[in-house]
Amino acid sequence: MTRLKQDEIIVGLDIGTTTIAAVVGELTEDGLDIIGVGTAPSKGMRKGVVVNIDATVNAIQQAVQEAEHMAGCDISTIYVGIAGGHIRGMNSHGIVAVKDKEVRENDIERVIDAAKAVAIPADREILHVVPQQYIIDEQDGIRDPLGMSGVRLEAKVHITTTLVSSAQNVVKCANRCGLEVADIVLEPLASAEAVVEDDEKELGVALIDIGGGTTDIVLYVDGAMVHSAVLPLGGFQVTNDIAVGLRTPLQAAETIKRQHGSCLPFLIDEEEKIEVPSVGGREAREVSRQTLVSKIIQPRIEEIFQHIHKELQESGYLGQLAAGVVLTGGCTLLEGLPELAETVLDLPARRAIPSGVGGLVDIVSSPEFATAVGLVRYGAQGENVHVHAIESRSDSGVWRRMRGWMSEIF
Repeated sequence: MTRLKQDEIIVGLDIGTTTIAAVVGELTEDGLDIIGVGTAPSKGMRKGVVVNIDATVNAIQQAVQEAEHMAGCDISTIYVGIAGGHIRGMNSHGIVAVKDKEVRENDIERVIDAAKAVAIPADREILHVVPQQYIIDEQDGIRDPLGMSGVRLEAKVHITTTLVSSAQNVVKCANRCGLEVADIVLEPLASAEAVVEDDEKELGVALIDIGGGTTDIVLYVDGAMVHSAVLPLGGFQVTNDIAVGLRTPLQAAETIKRQHGSCLPFLIDEEEKIEVPSVGGREAREVSRQTLVSKIIQPRIEEIFQHIHKELQESGYLGQLAAGVVLTGGCTLLEGLPELAETVLDLPARRAIPSGVGGLVDIVSSPEFATAVGLVRYGAQGENVHVHAIESRSDSGVWRRMRGWMSEIF
């Protein structure tokens, strides 16, 4: 197997509730090329959280091996995403005096430290500290204060936290596969890297990633991340509704959803029938596709968007989303989903696929790969692009504990 230099390849691992995806990117003179993709059914996750380590490890190994064969390289280091209902986001504010009347790196570090000095329960750790804007002597809207003159520096930041145990289980699964975790990244933040345009972030936009077990949300206003949330709802709820409503196995329900699912009943011929496998060895039967869509799929998707609308209202930023919503994730492949989103949310909506990469674009040009490609792009841009987006590894409690976890595992 050909060995590429480890600093030339970046691997994103999306450990989803229904699918695990590994995407390999290679840094070239022309940018970032996707050179390998691997997927595997996920059987050890529930609503974005690891519930069976052995099953998750087996699925990760399968996806990573497939990606290795396609890319022709060995994978040893990964950027891994984390989601789940345990994720919490909050906005914070810090103030410091500028020592030499000119803002230096040390001043920026101190004001970020001041902003993230918030009370956090002992079972939680800070995952990201994302600067929104800096204020120097009451002059706001500053993106990069380095070198500017002033005596008072303020920072407004968005902080996301995670349960230590959830991060620990993700790291354990990766380590048992012989993989080193370079960074743990909030999944909707990664998805936004792949599918949201800069001008949308400036105008105000909501990134909504509807996966198998969770719906991940991040809001951007004036180019900055202002709100994040993870709802324990996703495509699995639709699949489960189909299985219960049509009395068919879950695997058959997933196939029916993918092949015959829609969110727009009025587009479907009332005479159209679909074959539905039965349980317990009974014969398959025919069911109206109109019934499938109007009685099962549309009501559940509508309910998911009602929960999303409530989250947007409670964030306080609903009126500032001039660019509307960007929809991604496997569940958004359902026909008519963007149209239903526009109706329920009363905002313009578009279905998005990953962009900004070359190579195997045809393979990853699907909402299902938004998070994995976003993780690769996140890793390729490096920590310098996201100034203080993640705490320095030497100071962060997450990284300190991760080193402890690794030593326990090995």
